[in-house]
Amino acid sequence: MSNIVLAQAAEAAGSINPGLAAIGYGLGAVGPGIGVGLIWAAVINGTARQPEAQGQLQGIAWISFVLVEVLALIGLVVYFIASAA
Repeated sequence: MSNIVLAQAAEAAGSINPGLAAIGYGLGAVGPGIGVGLIWAAVINGTARQPEAQGQLQGIAWISFVLVEVLALIGLVVYFIASAA
């Protein structure tokens, strides 16, 4: 069953225009960019309001930053898979 699904996905990926994949990745990268901006803006605001919590806020921010950047990297991998066909 999964081999059939993978074969159908490979056939569908073969028909994707590489330029269209680049546009899709560009649009997909907007979300992580906004997310990173919101994360660090929240850290700056939180630090300004409560300076003693800076260490805790930065720890949470780095974890959130990594999770958001993983989404961007997954989009980049999907772009390469789509454009390689």
